[in-house]
Amino acid sequence: MHKRVVITGLGVVAPNGVGLTAFTEAIKNGISGIKHDPDLERLQFSCQISGKPEISDELIARYMTDLERKNFNSSGILYGIIAGMDAWQDAGLSTAAAEEPDWDSGTIFGTGTSGIEKFREAIYKVDELQVRKLGSSAVIQTMTSGISAYLAGKIGLGNQVTSNSSACTTGTESILMAYERVKSGQATRMLAGSTSDSGPYIWGGFDAMKVCTYKHNTEPEKGSRPMSATASGFVPGSGAGALVVESLESAINRKANIYAEILGGHINSGGQRGTGSMTAPNHMAVQRCIRAAVENAGITPDQIDAINGHLTATTKDALEIQNWATALNRNQTNFPYINSLKAIVGHCLSAAGSIECVASVLQLKHGFIFPSINCEDLHPEISELLNKNKILKQIIYQNIDILAKASFGFGDVNACIIFKKY
Repeated sequence: MHKRVVITGLGVVAPNGVGLTAFTEAIKNGISGIKHDPDLERLQFSCQISGKPEISDELIARYMTDLERKNFNSSGILYGIIAGMDAWQDAGLSTAAAEEPDWDSGTIFGTGTSGIEKFREAIYKVDELQVRKLGSSAVIQTMTSGISAYLAGKIGLGNQVTSNSSACTTGTESILMAYERVKSGQATRMLAGSTSDSGPYIWGGFDAMKVCTYKHNTEPEKGSRPMSATASGFVPGSGAGALVVESLESAINRKANIYAEILGGHINSGGQRGTGSMTAPNHMAVQRCIRAAVENAGITPDQIDAINGHLTATTKDALEIQNWATALNRNQTNFPYINSLKAIVGHCLSAAGSIECVASVLQLKHGFIFPSINCEDLHPEISELLNKNKILKQIIYQNIDILAKASFGFGDVNACIIFKKY
């Protein structure tokens, strides 16, 4: 018997808001977290703006002990700890120490890289023959599974503890993997999410590829322009999103707050064949992923009320809209509402999918559709595919029953998840 699966906790560390309250207000009002980045200017990046969460020392002290903070230098792990523990506590679950681990609870928390700042620090110490000064935490801060290991220890998780990594698809993939584990009965609940480091050592490669915008260094909030005719590349961002994925039976028994239900989804790859490559999606694979997610969720395409797209503010935006239209058999007259969170947070890379899933679930729970800013000049190819009124300039309060969220990543990998209002 497959179990129904719901979301009972949310946590978020985003460029425009740390914590659910700040983040919810920011997305409702189209408040951008993209700012001028002095480090990127100093290092002569073409793109000198970024979306970076603001974390105070006082906030860090609420999540990490003095010992943990000693020689700590991993922004991604820090973001993930905050988002993950917030989600756990939001679900009404305890982090108190116990003699035994919680055998029914685990985590799948992904990342692209871990502790890039710590890794750079380690390289210099090794090159300067100071290997003994690396400290005892260098390994756990730089191993890819560092984030899931930290969270497991802080919460006492005894089920599966894993970090996945699938480029910009990582966050959405982690939630689907957690969903499958709970659905099959292998876990009662899973903490799912993803995180991404901040800074030039993460973002430099993308600047070198010339996929980041360079036209808005003096007006940061206008820099990220998904679906716009004047989009000129994405704005690099970072942060973390986390969701507690739990069986409906357990949630009801605990009298937990339920944000939404996960109906299903799909993960696939275009195999870097056809139109697909290491950096570009195979449009056939994207369409198959969306169709398979709809089928797996047990719904029909016409039941989808809203889409939270991947939509990065690059030349691929129009192709993504075309893929949605083809996969769902929708046209100008019946295309659902669609928005992109990247307009106000930038592209948070491996954290993008999880942060955007948090935003998606908030829309379902509270009955609103957030606006996509910087899209006054809708791309002409997109305007042929949908009614421009389906891309909002201001928030509307409206009941959404079913929402589709997709992420597409380097390596030609795709994930689509279907959420339902509970």
